[in-house]
Amino acid sequence: MSGSIFEKIIQREIPADIVFEDETLIAFRDRSPQAPVHVLFVPKHRYDTLNDVPSTEAELLGTLMLAARNYAQSIGMAEDGYRLVMNCNRNGGQTVYHIHLHLLGGAPLTGGFA
Repeated sequence: MSGSIFEKIIQREIPADIVFEDETLIAFRDRSPQAPVHVLFVPKHRYDTLNDVPSTEAELLGTLMLAARNYAQSIGMAEDGYRLVMNCNRNGGQTVYHIHLHLLGGAPLTGGFA
């Protein structure tokens, strides 16, 4: 199967440190973490960018956010706080063209937005 690195992780063609999986999404630790906790939440159905997600898939986007929230709660990080980030296209910092949500935390994060 050719495709994004995330598709290869979903298909178990390459290894990943998976922390959560259900029929809709998979979550695994980032190989180049930007915080002590850096987990990627990836839908199993591929959309290249957020711009490609049809409005009929709003529930999928909510599912990603709630899965990240639930994971943060399960590891005791929710009370101290965390950041959720989804990059879109090159100027937005996207490097893998398969939408995904970054969960970052485990320490105070700087450079945030109000």
